[in-house]
Amino acid sequence: VQLQASGGGLVQAGDSLKLSCAASGGTFSNIAVGWFRQAPGKEREFVSASRWNGGVVYYSESVKGRFTFSRDNAKNTMYLQMNSLKPEDTAVYYCAASSMSVPTTTPLMYEVWGLGTLVTVSS
Repeated sequence: VQLQASGGGLVQAGDSLKLSCAASGGTFSNIAVGWFRQAPGKEREFVSASRWNGGVVYYSESVKGRFTFSRDNAKNTMYLQMNSLKPEDTAVYYCAASSMSVPTTTPLMYEVWGLGTLVTVSS
């Protein structure tokens, strides 16, 4: 499985941005997928996760109500719609896949990572 994230950019506080993560090279029927982010000088942190083929979507408290995880199985693509962006959302955003069928918030449980996409939110 290979992942490729895209859609990052420079926006102002309050703006919206939609990230995409295209998956290829494998079967994605029973895996967990997630979004993580890493700000400069900080550890990688959980943003959102779900099972690839549907189910409950989990969010971190810092993005709950502002970010929305979605997927298009036909396109092998998942998305992260980010609304009401704040300067503290500035980070490199990564999509990841785990062979575990149950989503987890722990980065170490994800074996496959896409290259990140930078999101910068100015105040």
